Amino acid sequence: MRLASLLRTLRFIALSSALVAAPWASAAEPYPTKPLRIVVPFGPGGTTDVVARLVAAKLAESVKQTVNVDPRPGANGIIGTDTVAKAAPDGYTLLMTVASAQTLATVLYKAPFDPVRDFTPISLVANPGGVFVVNAALPVRTMQEFAAEARTRPGRFSYGAGTSLLRLIGEQLKLELKADITMVPYKGTGPQLAAVVSGEVDAVVDPFVGMGHIKSGRIRPLAVLLPKRSPLLPDVPTLEETGIKGITLDSWVAFLAPAGTPPEIVSLLSAEVARIVALPDVRERLAALNYEPIGSTPVQLAGTIEADIAKWRRIVRETNYKPEE
Repeated sequence: MRLASLLRTLRFIALSSALVAAPWASAAEPYPTKPLRIVVPFGPGGTTDVVARLVAAKLAESVKQTVNVDPRPGANGIIGTDTVAKAAPDGYTLLMTVASAQTLATVLYKAPFDPVRDFTPISLVANPGGVFVVNAALPVRTMQEFAAEARTRPGRFSYGAGTSLLRLIGEQLKLELKADITMVPYKGTGPQLAAVVSGEVDAVVDPFVGMGHIKSGRIRPLAVLLPKRSPLLPDVPTLEETGIKGITLDSWVAFLAPAGTPPEIVSLLSAEVARIVALPDVRERLAALNYEPIGSTPVQLAGTIEADIAKWRRIVRETNYKPEE
């Protein structure tokens, strides 16, 4: 009897120990225990790279690990993005990307990854938006005057576009205005800005990199391409306020991870990004870069990505846009 009782007691102790130990055995290892890498699918020194380094520095302070920024430019952002799509889903390789690379590039080009299936959203970070500007010598002071002139004098205006995204915005404007506007391609937003400042082209959509030229009077802002007025140019109406609906430039910056990244790591990183973009010094730095800090949940970012893909597919179809042109 005593032996049987002793055996039952031992089995109970063993079972209880196993139940207590199970959560520890199944729990994920502490995170992070080694340096993190943030891949940027563009070259060093660009605004996305600068924003990534700003966030990386703050993230390193809170997680007590080195956070390296790794620029991987090429193929309209596809090369760097694919690097993260194929990385281990352990939270140590992350992606800092923009709307055009994550959504538009995959609509226009054959990418080796799926922009939804192959990634785990973490958080939106900021939104630069854009403003429709004209050379200051142009005799138009409102978007309505530009539209009227463009309709009555076909070929009167030229529009510079430094990216596929801005080219598509221009194509949308042509459709909405029912106007013949000459499209002039450039290799980047810097060259297109120089072109409108010099008068080589009449107008561009500037992602707020030309604020100095706006303040000096070399270029004139007619409308912002955002759902609401920009605090950078509070007196400039939105495009919708001028009567042109359905065209915005929400060129967000966001954090993503490879698909399959553990939910607890995603939650930690999402909360950290929200905390970081709310810091006064970070908000001040983003404002100096003409970015509006926005932060989000992973679910909100996922919805933004899917909505943008659907939007760009529709716009490419409606404008009959050909990226090789």
